[in-house]
Formats: sequence, structure tokens, C-alpha cells
Amino acid sequence: MNEFIDYLLKFGDLNEQQISCITANAVETELRKDAYFAEAGKVIRQTGFMTEGILRNYYYNSKGEEITKYFVEENNVVICKASFDNEVPATSYLQAVTDCRLIIFSKKNWEEISGAVMIWDSLMQKIISRALVRKVERISPLVSQDATTRYLEFLEHYPGLANRVPLSYIASYLGITQQSLSRIRKNIR
Repeated sequence: MNEFIDYLLKFGDLNEQQISCITANAVETELRKDAYFAEAGKVIRQTGFMTEGILRNYYYNSKGEEITKYFVEENNVVICKASFDNEVPATSYLQAVTDCRLIIFSKKNWEEISGAVMIWDSLMQKIISRALVRKVERISPLVSQDATTRYLEFLEHYPGLANRVPLSYIASYLGITQQSLSRIRKNIR
């Protein structure tokens, strides 16, 4: 829980009473490798914070191929915002790539915190804005760069993931085949 509070304090000040409210409404849980935090077609009724592990967000394209959109690693908020806020079915999956530990908030608990901690919505807006900026920074180069450059940037943005995530997921994220990724990795060693 301390990791989450420390993370929140990067975006604003919280007093002891506010911290107590947040911790009282949180549940620490584990998610086993290959289990789902969120599934396409289902309304997401929880949000969380990763303390350990890796999740990947993916969807199926019109050809039935899995396309990895992004990864969520330690010290990041896990939210399917449109589904969680608007109670509509999610359009993608969030699946554990490794065993994970998370701090979870149900919709009810999230709303309770929002009502009791006046700066909560402002904190969340700052966190989500930062996450969106980072997401755009990661996605933009994927459109215009060659595969080797995309892989090198992946290593820069996700330095700890290359040895923790299956190559097939990385290749999907980069928009290349697993064989192409293997060749690239071999050529840059």
C-alpha cells in the first residue's frame, strides 16, 4: 500500500485522514499469470495499481490476430476508463503476463474516496493525463519508424520488460512478426 500512497503524493498532497480513507477502501490482491484483470465485452467494475508484475492490454483485429496495445508494469495505475466510468463493456483485454500484485478499488470504494477526499478527482486527472501523454509518446514512433528502431525504443521505454515478456507479445506490440523480432535481436547483439 505504501507504493500507492507514495505514487499519489507525486501528484498532490494528502493528509493522514485522506490517506486513511484511501487505504480503508483498498484491497490488496494477486492475479496469477494468464488471468484477466479486464475482458472485452464485460463492464469493468474495478480499477487498481500495480505493485508487482506486468499486464498487457490487447485486442483482436478483424483477422482474429491478437494485437498488443501496451504493457502495464509496476507503479502504474490500471484502469479501463471508459468502461469503469460509463459502465459500458470494455473493448480490449488486460491479462497478466506474470504473476501480479495489485491494489484494487471497486467502483463503490472509488466513489467513496472521491466523495471524501476533495483532491481525489484532481489527482486522478493528473495521473490519467500523464499516462495518456506517455502512451502517445510510445505509440507515435511506432507508426513512422523501421522495426529495428521501434525495438530499440521499446527497450528504452520498457527497459525491464524484454526478458519478462514473451517475444510474441513484444512483436505484436511492435507490429512485426516474431521471426522478424528474432532477427532484429540477433543483429543488435
